[in-house]
Amino acid sequence: MHGIARRHLLMAAAVPAPGQVTFRPPGTLVDTHVHLFSSDRARFPVHANSPYTPAPEPLEKYLEFVRQARLDHTIIVHPEPYQDDHRYLAYCLEHEPSRGFFKGTCLFDPIHPATPARMEALVRKHPGRIVALRVHETQDAKLPPTTAGPIRDRDLNSPAMLAAWSKAHDLGLAIQMHFIPAYAPLIRALAGQLRALPVLLDHLGRAAQGTPAQYEDVLRLADLPRVFMKFSGVSYSSSQKSPFRDVQPLVRRIYQAFGPGRILWGGLGMDMTQFRRQVDLFEQMFAFASEAARARIRGLNAVGLFGL
Repeated sequence: MHGIARRHLLMAAAVPAPGQVTFRPPGTLVDTHVHLFSSDRARFPVHANSPYTPAPEPLEKYLEFVRQARLDHTIIVHPEPYQDDHRYLAYCLEHEPSRGFFKGTCLFDPIHPATPARMEALVRKHPGRIVALRVHETQDAKLPPTTAGPIRDRDLNSPAMLAAWSKAHDLGLAIQMHFIPAYAPLIRALAGQLRALPVLLDHLGRAAQGTPAQYEDVLRLADLPRVFMKFSGVSYSSSQKSPFRDVQPLVRRIYQAFGPGRILWGGLGMDMTQFRRQVDLFEQMFAFASEAARARIRGLNAVGLFGL
C-alpha cells in the first residue's frame, strides 16, 4: 500500500474526538465529485452560457462539513455554471483546509483550437492540482453536435476533440466523461487511440437514460484498462426513489466488469445529513464486496489515480 494511503487509513480508523461523527466508514475517504458555488456573484459571476443557475454552495460551508466528516481529500469538479472561467476553482485551491487537500477538474470547449494551449496554461498555473478535463455529452444522440453556446455536446468524432484528449494525455490529466449510454461507442473509439489516458465515467454512466443494449456498450468500456467508473449520481440510473434498490444489480455488474480497483466514490454530500445518507447507500450497494475492496473504492483508488 502507498505510504500516504497507509497513513490516511490509520488516521481515519482512529477513535473520533468528542462531537465528531461516529458513522464515518473506516479508511481513507476521498470525495471525487463535488461542485462548489460562491455566494459572491459579483466576484465570481455565473457565466452567460450557464445551462442552469445554481444555489450557493460556498467553500466556507463545505470546509465545515469536511471537518465534521473527516474527509481526507476532495476533487472539485469545476461546474458548468462557470463554464471556462476557473477563478472560483483557483480560490478554493488557495483556501484549502490543508496543503494538497483539493484537486480539481477543468472545463474548456474541447473542439476550440485554443483549448490545448489554454488547458496547458491552467495546469502550469496550478501545478499538480488539475487532474482532468471534463466533457459533457448528454443530449439526444440523434441530434447534431453543438458547435457553440454552452460547453457541452460537442462532436466526439471531431479531430479537434482528439487533439484536446491528446493534450490532456500529454499534461498527465484524465478525461472525465459526463454522458448518457448512447455515446459509449464514441468514447471507446477515442479512448482506444489513447490507451494510457485515464477516462473517468461519471454517475454510473446514467444507465436509466439509455437502453439495455446501449448500457452493454458502457460496460464494455471496462475492456480498456485505463477506464474507471464513478459511483455517484445514483438517481440517474434508477427509476425509483432513494435508496434506489433497482440499481443494486447494476452495481454488481459494474463491479464484475471494472473490478474493485477501477471504481471511485463521489458525491458524499455537503452536510452531515447528506453524508449519512450517502454512506448508507454506499454500504448497501457494495454489501457484497469485501471490506478491503470497499476501502479501495472509498478512497484508495482515488489516492493512486490522482496522486493525492
